[in-house]
Amino acid sequence: MSLDIKEKNNYLVFNLKIVPGSSRDCIAEILDGALKIKISAPPEKGKANKAVIAFLSKKLGINKNDIDIVSGLTIPTKTVRVKNIDREELVEKLIIDNL
Repeated sequence: MSLDIKEKNNYLVFNLKIVPGSSRDCIAEILDGALKIKISAPPEKGKANKAVIAFLSKKLGINKNDIDIVSGLTIPTKTVRVKNIDREELVEKLIIDNL
């Protein structure tokens, strides 16, 4: 299975499945074209969303401001867009190095 990544207006857009309240922050698997990420932050008051952005920023080596959650702010399934990274580097840093 592969991560479904779209290119739109100089952004890479892909889906996440977030599991908040986990024992640690990690990439778990690719599930139906979406990247499943476990986050230790609880799903309250935007804490898990902030943790997701911080986690992706660290993994990808880009600024937090280069990552936006464009849909799914209040549900586990989210769509994110990132800039200042190309598709190959994103795949390498999120998938190849972690699965």
